[in-house]
Amino acid sequence: MTEQLTGKFMDQLESWIGTGPKIFTLLYKITRDGCNATTFHQKCDNQGPTVTVLYNQQGSVYGGYASANWNSPGAYIQDGNAFLFQLKFSGSEKFTKFPLVNAVNGMYGLATYGPTFGSGHDLYTFSGSINPAGGIFTLNGYIKLGTSYSNQGVTVDQINNDTMAVTELEVYRLTDGEVTPWRKTPEWNEKFLETLMEDIVAFKPPREMGLSEVRVLMLGPVGSGKSSFYNTINSIFKGRISQRARSGKASHSITTVYTPHVTKSRSGSALNFRLCDTRGLEATQGLNILECNYLLDGHVPDYYEFNPALPITSETHGFVEKPSFADKIHCVAFVVDASCIEGMPPKLVEKIISIQEIMNHKGIPQVVLLNKVDLACRKVAAKVESVFKSASIHEVVEKVSTMFGLQFNNIFPVKNYVSEMELDVDTSIIALLALRQILYLTEDYIEGLQEKLKRVKVSTVKNKQSSEKYDEKD
Repeated sequence: MTEQLTGKFMDQLESWIGTGPKIFTLLYKITRDGCNATTFHQKCDNQGPTVTVLYNQQGSVYGGYASANWNSPGAYIQDGNAFLFQLKFSGSEKFTKFPLVNAVNGMYGLATYGPTFGSGHDLYTFSGSINPAGGIFTLNGYIKLGTSYSNQGVTVDQINNDTMAVTELEVYRLTDGEVTPWRKTPEWNEKFLETLMEDIVAFKPPREMGLSEVRVLMLGPVGSGKSSFYNTINSIFKGRISQRARSGKASHSITTVYTPHVTKSRSGSALNFRLCDTRGLEATQGLNILECNYLLDGHVPDYYEFNPALPITSETHGFVEKPSFADKIHCVAFVVDASCIEGMPPKLVEKIISIQEIMNHKGIPQVVLLNKVDLACRKVAAKVESVFKSASIHEVVEKVSTMFGLQFNNIFPVKNYVSEMELDVDTSIIALLALRQILYLTEDYIEGLQEKLKRVKVSTVKNKQSSEKYDEKD
């Protein structure tokens, strides 16, 4: 059995505690260890700061944080840093902190009681031993906020659905410590930013394929930040905030024109890639699968304006009948909103998967730009550099990896410049880390095609020679 407390909830608790990064170690779990007060104390007494979390059938998650040790002398335990909290209510996230108003009665320790907070008590989980029925533990405790902890205007039924029946209760030990990053990078500073910029400026596609630049198609739901990602990249190389691509919020795609955006270095020379912006994806409207196929194969002319009422066909004016390899797409970057992955409409997900099947058939590499990570994690909002130490972002990356069937290291968290007036080193670094890897993947794809063409040529020559020898014998 694994712990149920999600990375996002760990980040939220860490933010409320406010004393830096924490390592969460599961001490006690009633579905594993039994719902027994004696067992709770054996596993949790004198373990330092802990967080107790309860989960119920209705999808509510709540509990309490204690900075003092649990013990069992039958007395109140003073703890000025304790607080109660809720993380979900009836299946929806609801972050509420119930602060302590009486530090003397922060916790209560008794050998026959489970985790108990406040005088009276504000949160009394259970006493004795509780046996489950059908996977449900009907605890004999209660919630009665307002004595030692402020109820913040929230009633009991708005916390635990007016029931102490739970599916799980967990207690975690919290220790200070630098969290090991789930993706390692060099130290983030001006020097690393310059290195990334130099690597991208130095990128050149193989000339043997007739390429002077590669094309990266940006696809994603309306409002995901495709145009803003280009603006972010352009801003970094321009040395100031730039808004060349039109972006914003709307019910339907603001971008209607297929635009292969050029990015220039500080010297003014064009870099060897195009970030190709196009219409946003929608479940029933927006770019359709056939149009995506035409884009991938290079049939759609630059600056073509999509018409929802008249999809592009081979008869459309400007349709590229015989596209060159330079016209085609060499990598696809799906841009999605990290803060609402679970809210993506199923039909839209199905549409994206159908488009991916076409790309897979063509062998085109794919990545995901996981945008708006600052909205998905408060820790990242405060410090972008912490993105690869954020448990909640790590979880979202894993979900997206599974959803899109892509390797974990092909999912890149990013944050666009959308409200800033000045450039920020960390925001620029995370964007360039993604772009550099995209260019590397594109390079690998093109080199793979080169090898394939070489093998085909060798095979053709050998077949021709064999045929000629056979003809001579005749």
